[in-house]
Amino acid sequence: MTSKGPEEEHPSVTLFRQYLRIRTVQPKPDYGAAVAFFEETARQLGLGCQKVEVAPGYVVTVLTWPGTNPTLSSILLNSHTDVVPVFKEHWSHDPFEAFKDSEGYIYARGAQDMKCVSIQYLEAVRRLKVEGHRFPRTIHMTFVPDEEVGGHQGMELFVQRPEFHALRAGFALDEGIANPTDAFTVFYSERSPWWVRVTSTGRPGHASRFMEDTAAEKLHKVVNSILAFREKEWQRLQSNPHLKEGSVTSVNLTKLEGGVAYNVIPATMSASFDFR
Repeated sequence: MTSKGPEEEHPSVTLFRQYLRIRTVQPKPDYGAAVAFFEETARQLGLGCQKVEVAPGYVVTVLTWPGTNPTLSSILLNSHTDVVPVFKEHWSHDPFEAFKDSEGYIYARGAQDMKCVSIQYLEAVRRLKVEGHRFPRTIHMTFVPDEEVGGHQGMELFVQRPEFHALRAGFALDEGIANPTDAFTVFYSERSPWWVRVTSTGRPGHASRFMEDTAAEKLHKVVNSILAFREKEWQRLQSNPHLKEGSVTSVNLTKLEGGVAYNVIPATMSASFDFR
């Protein structure tokens, strides 16, 4: 992530770096600090702020800029507050320092996924308000927890609540795909995630023996079959210039689980896949 220069930092970049320093990292995100951050930002911008606790410790924060015609459906700008875990040994700077180098590049977990988008929403609203704009439709900005681990304690619960239906959202924007350039591309919804966990069972025993019908044998066949499908979809995408990523199904093996010791053949083994 880049900013315009190290000498005089733009207030939006300062706000961005402040948000990046909040450790909303899975599996133990500091959601309380994020909620406080948005409460203070709402106060500064003169926006309404609603906190909806969808589960104990899981709060959806809603910032609202009322429109001039409340009968119209609203615009919903959504982003998630949590970020994925970090492996510090692979980082050149502390991932929660929000270090900015002499060229304006910012190094931090969440700089692309997706705290930058949250700040884009806030700064767009700030600029529009300063310029004196008013719009017929109400604009809601929702900041939700738990997205990186499935959203089951976040948006999944929020959409079932009366507070969500009261927003009367008619159009929504959310995150897209990180871009290696300075561009931010807008995508329409083209794929949805499908997380699959396959568990195989088989004969357990001591690893010194050639056991048949093991869980590993069965899981190996499943993994090979799914990865063969992955290769087929990849080749289909590469061979047809008219196809986009949304035209094919992506799949990645993301977790392998099983076993208790090197010398014990496990009774069960599992493989997890991310389909899109």
